[in-house]
Amino acid sequence: MNTDRRTLLKLTAGLLLSPLARGQASFPEPPVLKSREGLLEVRLKAAPTPVTVAGREARLWTYGGSFPGPTLRVRPGDAVRLELENLLPESTNLHWHGLPIPPKVDDPFLEIPAKETWSYAFTVPRDLAGTFWYHPHLHGRVAPQLFAGLAGAIVVESPVDGIPELREAEEHLLVLKDLELASGRPAAHTPMDWINGKEGNLLLVNGASRPTLRASKATLRLRLLNASNARYYRLQLEGHPLYLIASDGGFLEEPYEVPELLLAPGERAEVLVRFQKEGAFRLLALPYDRGVHMMGGMEHMGHGGMAMGTSQRPQTLLTLVAPPRPKPLPLPKALAKLPALSPNQARVTRRITFTEDMMAGRFFINGKTFDHRRVDFRGRVGDLEVWELENQGDMDHPFHLHTHPFQVLSVNGKAFPYRALKDVVNLKAQEVVRLLVPLKDLPGKTVFHCHIVEHEDRGMMGVLEVG
Repeated sequence: MNTDRRTLLKLTAGLLLSPLARGQASFPEPPVLKSREGLLEVRLKAAPTPVTVAGREARLWTYGGSFPGPTLRVRPGDAVRLELENLLPESTNLHWHGLPIPPKVDDPFLEIPAKETWSYAFTVPRDLAGTFWYHPHLHGRVAPQLFAGLAGAIVVESPVDGIPELREAEEHLLVLKDLELASGRPAAHTPMDWINGKEGNLLLVNGASRPTLRASKATLRLRLLNASNARYYRLQLEGHPLYLIASDGGFLEEPYEVPELLLAPGERAEVLVRFQKEGAFRLLALPYDRGVHMMGGMEHMGHGGMAMGTSQRPQTLLTLVAPPRPKPLPLPKALAKLPALSPNQARVTRRITFTEDMMAGRFFINGKTFDHRRVDFRGRVGDLEVWELENQGDMDHPFHLHTHPFQVLSVNGKAFPYRALKDVVNLKAQEVVRLLVPLKDLPGKTVFHCHIVEHEDRGMMGVLEVG
């Protein structure tokens, strides 16, 4: 093992790799672990860790001693070897969210007992680029473990990053994660949290409350990750549109201008910000009603006086400060070429319904709760399938499919406005979304589920086996 790799292993042995933000003096970013000579070799500890959050001392569960966990930065074709040492008081595992890698590696059925270590090894697909993430996926314990702080980003670099309009931009990662503390620890789930999905009163960006990012360039490239259990982020930047350049699975074909951007739990996006004038501009989380349920005739309120899932006022996530006399870069004219899939090529059409039983606190896909012994759908490698998702419930449900990225065909019969590879798509109440799902040459059993992880833990998950 060379010196660089020894150093990397030492850095990942569980030390606090970077300080958290202190007030608004600087913009914090998670520590970065980058592949060298085609290899990322990491020993990562999942463990209770003392951290400072919004000026308060807390004890969270972290990867590698940092909150959020270290960012794993790799390139297509790199080998990844990661040892996960479980120092938590309970079993866990790791989901490589969004990476199309073999199900035997990204195994949601795996259980890593406390005080044991598990080795993950895979090769980053050569056609992959984008912003992904890792988090626990042990059924029944996903929600408490994620809420406690276990999450980190994965960045897969791309040759497209080298085009001048992106190479010259200033890049930052924004991990959006809410939290609620009780006696210095993550607040326990209440019965209503298991129904609505748990939200916290602290809205954090890279573990900091309302930080300030002072830009040195007039064009920013922001990698956005919603690592929250259940909170939706309806994002708007004061005085500026956002230019969407990538979704969950990588680049769009060209930038797509939006006045605001909704990120469901688990979803990612990359946007360009082009400063046209000097000043300080807030990135806001606007009110969003995802259909939370009432308790005793009153809307269930989170601590701090915020209505769960539908805050009544815009909230500041961070402040962006433009550089003097900004001159932004031109927008890229082209980014990636995506396959033009057609439903006429599909061999199978599947219908997936989402329903709820609020009295029992259970959530269903096609009338069933999750059973790891049951295979709900069987597919064939290389087939193109149409999945028709229908939300028959009263709440939003973000749909996530492991292993096999998809394209969104339509929402309530209206064509999706741009072509993109995704692994999370939101389903509003009573909404129908049609997907085109090309089954990759990755045989094995994987899962699909609601990414409000409390709903996942309470049964809103199914099994897909591809052979």
